[in-house]
Amino acid sequence: MAKLDRDGVKIHYEVHGEGPALLLTHGYAATSRMWRGQIEPFSKHFKLIIWDMRGHGRSDYPEDQAAYSEEATVADMAALLDAVGAETAIIGGLSLGGYMSLAFHLAHPERVEALLIIDTGPGYRKDEPREGWNQNALRTAERYETEGLARLAGGSVEMRTSRHRSANGLARAARGMLTQRDARVINSLPGIAVPSLVVVGANDTPFLAASDYMAAKIPGARKVIIPDAGHAANIDQPAAFNDAVLGFLAEAASGRP
Repeated sequence: MAKLDRDGVKIHYEVHGEGPALLLTHGYAATSRMWRGQIEPFSKHFKLIIWDMRGHGRSDYPEDQAAYSEEATVADMAALLDAVGAETAIIGGLSLGGYMSLAFHLAHPERVEALLIIDTGPGYRKDEPREGWNQNALRTAERYETEGLARLAGGSVEMRTSRHRSANGLARAARGMLTQRDARVINSLPGIAVPSLVVVGANDTPFLAASDYMAAKIPGARKVIIPDAGHAANIDQPAAFNDAVLGFLAEAASGRP
């Protein structure tokens, strides 16, 4: 376990194993704890980097709302790769972490060896549905401010099992990182030229259509549906999830389609 200083904001991260770098980013209101079931199998083949986004878990919770943004998160990811000496990496994440992985590819395509997009949506092309998403994110922020961390009990498993020091960081992250401004990420999908795996739990109904869309728009992408799994497919069915990811990465490394 280590801390990365990002202009006074301490970012918690862990490195497990040796080999090609693999950076996994958790979902909103979760932490790096959600990847416990992946550490042992993945670290046998990769230098696995897991971390807590700002406002989450064991990272800092800056009081300045301007410290929370898509750009800051992508910059944190790049700094983590620099810190572990990885020029390039396999980049992946769940939900908000998956969206940030797509945003990272958009900003730094030369640093991405492959993408793992897990129970994620790519954003919105049209203003109206994006505004609806943003209004929901702002309501989420308000609820964390009024209900505190007790609100986690009503979330999916990766949220219920997370540990945070304060709900204020989650509220600021909802306002600055969960909200979206434009269609850059969704519009970037056809230009992705690295091996890409789209994973979704069969019971994660809100993200099934988004997963179909990404698999269709990203050239050569593979889609895997994990049976009997919800939003946190890696926690609900870790063996099936691990097999799908490791099998895909083995084929990608060998150059097979």
